Amino acid sequence: MSLAESLHRAKANRQPLLSLLAAEQTDCYRLFHGVAEGRPGLAIDRYGKTLLGQLWGDPLDAEELEAVEDAMGPVIWRQRGSSQAPTKPSRCRERDLSFAFQAIHDGIDPWLFLDLRAGRRKLVQLVKERPDCAVLNTFSYTATAGVMAAAAGARRVVNVDHARQWTRIGRENARENDVQMTFLQVDYFAAVRQMAGLKVGRKGRKLPRVVRERFDVVLLDPPTLAKGPFGAVDIVNDYASLFKPAWLTLNEDGALLATNHSARVSLDDWLEACRRCAAKAGRPVRDIEVVEGDADFPSFDSAPPLKVAVFR
Repeated sequence: MSLAESLHRAKANRQPLLSLLAAEQTDCYRLFHGVAEGRPGLAIDRYGKTLLGQLWGDPLDAEELEAVEDAMGPVIWRQRGSSQAPTKPSRCRERDLSFAFQAIHDGIDPWLFLDLRAGRRKLVQLVKERPDCAVLNTFSYTATAGVMAAAAGARRVVNVDHARQWTRIGRENARENDVQMTFLQVDYFAAVRQMAGLKVGRKGRKLPRVVRERFDVVLLDPPTLAKGPFGAVDIVNDYASLFKPAWLTLNEDGALLATNHSARVSLDDWLEACRRCAAKAGRPVRDIEVVEGDADFPSFDSAPPLKVAVFR
């Protein structure tokens, strides 16, 4: 199948989802997910009025570029792994909330992760089920999930991320949507282990003071790998070190919305690792609800890399 045919098929397959997103007042979604739709190494996303094409590996040839623009319209191209001049910031919307977006910037990833949309939808549901709740948003990045929780009626939202630039954009998103949130620019292990009442390995470093606290809803959305001053993030080999402190910050009837986006970890293995961790921590999991992703991120093997589940 040619790329042009694959693009048109992808558009047709998304029509039911696009109707849902229009009803939700969302204008950002993936138009083409090449790894599962016929052109590995190519993804095309809409963020408001901007079309972003991302390439991993070989660039498109002239015929393929023409096919994309004929099917989708003008595209800003980003070759992953290469240096490109930044583009102008703009905004996009999800659930009628406004979020900052910049197609090409100094970081690696877009400021709004489209594949987690179904997870954010579930987060909103969890908040609405718990009026006046407190929410902890860990690895908060640009705080899109925190904004949604606050807009859905959460009494208190705490965003935790160690990076200054993402915290700055998160504050901008909060102002744009007129919501009040707390931002802790602190390493995950330092912040959340203290919230859970656990010891923190200092390694000779000064420990930022964070008070012990409990939450009704927690979002745990870690990167694949990261090294920080108080611990290392490794969602393949040591998810338990992330899960345990987040789990222990929950109130008794709380819900932990967690993710693992490594293709190297199966859904069953990840869920079992979390179950074992919770039991070992003295607070067994009572219920697990798997959250299915939206149709703009299809999987070629029915095992999408991003796995999302609610633990209670």
